[in-house]
Amino acid sequence: MKKLVVLDRDGVINEDSDDYIKSPQEWIPIAGSLEAIGQLNHANYHVTVATNQSGIARKLFTMDNLVDMHNKMHRLTEEAGGRIDAVFFCPHAPRDDCDCRKPKPGMLIDIAKRFNVKLSEIYVIGDSLRDLQAAAAVNAKPMLVRTGKGEKVVNTLNESGLGNVPVFDNLAAAVDTLLKST
Repeated sequence: MKKLVVLDRDGVINEDSDDYIKSPQEWIPIAGSLEAIGQLNHANYHVTVATNQSGIARKLFTMDNLVDMHNKMHRLTEEAGGRIDAVFFCPHAPRDDCDCRKPKPGMLIDIAKRFNVKLSEIYVIGDSLRDLQAAAAVNAKPMLVRTGKGEKVVNTLNESGLGNVPVFDNLAAAVDTLLKST
């Protein structure tokens, strides 16, 4: 059976910014996140990224900038002993009302189809309410990290109906717990 973890990008793997991450120079990994991806790989998990990137629609950066950021992410992850199997992204603005922009689960559905995995068996680790909502919408297994926007989200879990979502200090802590429980 294939095991799969889906990670949000900004705020989970790399530092987040309210001004958007717009270049490889601004893409800075969170301490321990790349090594955590390597731990998942060594435990036979496939790791994918599902990220909203509305900065493209907002013309804050180009597709070439995004490719350069992802190339840096792949390179640094490999240097840390890990591998990201695929990156899925939504380039649309919220007003576009597409199916791929989280909190809609379009990217997760696409990932499950491409990796031939049941949605209910996928772990989704994010730092925003919309990451958790997308996972919950398809009965995946959401996990919240306090990095990025996560610390603010913790206080909204009960009122959003997601009070049972486990919360971790960062990706490394989430992965450590996940690997101990499986």
